[in-house]
Amino acid sequence: MKDKRITLAWTGASGAPYGLRLLECLLAADYHVYLLISSAARVVLATEHGLKLPTGPDAAKAILVEHLQCDASQLSVCGKDDWFSPVASGSAAPKKMVICPCSAGTLASVAHGMSDNLIERAADVVMKERGQLLMVVRETPFSTLHLENMLKLSKMGVTIMPAAPGFYHQPESIDDLVDFMVARMLDHLGIEQGLVPRWGYDQRKK
Repeated sequence: MKDKRITLAWTGASGAPYGLRLLECLLAADYHVYLLISSAARVVLATEHGLKLPTGPDAAKAILVEHLQCDASQLSVCGKDDWFSPVASGSAAPKKMVICPCSAGTLASVAHGMSDNLIERAADVVMKERGQLLMVVRETPFSTLHLENMLKLSKMGVTIMPAAPGFYHQPESIDDLVDFMVARMLDHLGIEQGLVPRWGYDQRKK
């Protein structure tokens, strides 16, 4: 079961549709997802997607299960101060984690090992256990400080993946742009996906 578990964190950066679509794809791939949601992420999700989540983990889970029509047993929503959650300990946490979208503030906190909330602690755990951490940073332009934090984390093995979709797949909708980024995340996680044709080989088959 361990290789089918993953931690997903939503923070207050713009880009809530990326996080929601990634959650949907991870559940469809039969992963058990530990979902961490910051207070700012709830505001962004309501603003960008019209989905309002309560602060209580159980109530938030119920709404997400209904919204995504998924198996409730596949999803665990953790409170920001749930230090007894499996993701808070190296002895129990999944080896893979994605922060999507990732705010500049979360980027800075993780880069400096702050661990003041469960999202930061979970990222710290994955790094210290030599797991796989993807950070889908959404900010523009990047300041020198942002770039320094990204470089610092990259040198420690973290995959920095700015939310910058490509256009070679000829997107016709916002959903197509969202799927481009989610497809790249799934590729890096080693999860099969058919959201976007691959460059070169798939295009030559047309």
